[in-house]
Amino acid sequence: MIISIASGKGGTGKTTIATNLALSLGNVQLLDCDVEEPDSHLFLDLKLEKVEDVCINMPVINKEICDFCGDCAKFCQYNALAVVSSDVLFFPELCHGCGGSTLVCPKNAIKEEPRVIGVIEGGTTENSSAKKVSDISIKGNIQFYHGLLNVGEPMAIPVIKSLKQRIDQKMDAILDAPPGTSCPVIETIQDTDYCILVTEPTPFGLHDLKLAVDVVRGMKIPFGVIINRDGIGDERVERYCHKEGIPILMKITQSEKIARLYSKGIPFVTQIPEWKEKFLSLHKDLKREVNQ
Repeated sequence: MIISIASGKGGTGKTTIATNLALSLGNVQLLDCDVEEPDSHLFLDLKLEKVEDVCINMPVINKEICDFCGDCAKFCQYNALAVVSSDVLFFPELCHGCGGSTLVCPKNAIKEEPRVIGVIEGGTTENSSAKKVSDISIKGNIQFYHGLLNVGEPMAIPVIKSLKQRIDQKMDAILDAPPGTSCPVIETIQDTDYCILVTEPTPFGLHDLKLAVDVVRGMKIPFGVIINRDGIGDERVERYCHKEGIPILMKITQSEKIARLYSKGIPFVTQIPEWKEKFLSLHKDLKREVNQ
């Protein structure tokens, strides 16, 4: 089963849910798909190693062959190419690597070369010496990967696509999505079996939860809500979920102990055993619903 964990806004606790669920289950994959600022590894204290470079193909123009007809620039919907007088200007940050300019060039003056835009890194809890991980009884090893987009690169989706290719269909997988409802989020949650939406009981939390609900409903993905920091706001999130028929999967009460553990990068299931049982029960419920 592949579970994605998303939210309409940042700071609601997606990574908290993802890491604590993974530690509770064990023998699971955890993929941090927030490739612009991945941070799940900080809570597992993993020794990460580079797995692969992520590249997209860029057009390279042979100006000795090119007759500057402009077909490539006309084809590009992202304005990555521009023909000016007797020159072709290329803006790599705008290029989506579709390969179309190569296909439409009548002189075969364009070839493609790969350009690195990010990396995939990985590690396992087997190699972790962190006491905060070894304190919990883990059934099996956690296999972790994250994507890391190069600074200044605008396109996260190719990195997320490469990251999701690491999913082992023989294992349960947890995908920690980027915040918001933009293209990287959609790329992350598509083809997952269930999406957990994490929110907080505040006006901002409710507003952005509604945006996230619209997305997952449009994608026809089964979903439910976890309310984090329960008690800091009001009951409008709960009333909305009941009205819309959205299951509230779990409530995590605002807790000074959990906050202190979080500030030290310690997943709270390692120190509060009853939460491990709650996450195990949550996983069983989701598996039952997906199977039905």
